[in-house]
Amino acid sequence: QVQLVESGGGSVQAGESLRLSCAASKSSYSSGNCMGWFRHVPGKEREGVASIDGSGSITYADSVKGRFTISKADAKNTLYLEMNSLKPEDTAMYYCAAQFTSICFNKYPIWGPGTRVTVSS
Repeated sequence: QVQLVESGGGSVQAGESLRLSCAASKSSYSSGNCMGWFRHVPGKEREGVASIDGSGSITYADSVKGRFTISKADAKNTLYLEMNSLKPEDTAMYYCAAQFTSICFNKYPIWGPGTRVTVSS
């Protein structure tokens, strides 16, 4: 089964940028499958941040539209999340997730361990 590993998290000031990466262990997985980014703050529900399906169709949460960009580097089996104009409320553990299908459904059965993002004011 494919494994996902996130990287790129860290601590930044409000207004700064970070780029998260998610490496898939299986060749061509990122190019053909639905993949997404989620975030979680303890005490709150997990939030879907962005997703991209096998055809390249993208969705964003309203809270990140215009600031975050999801993309894929198929040759590297890697999913990215470019985060600009970061706000303290973006502070969370960020997770990469994938599905077995090209089309995105509600359930993501494959998850990475997460990478922490902290934004201070």
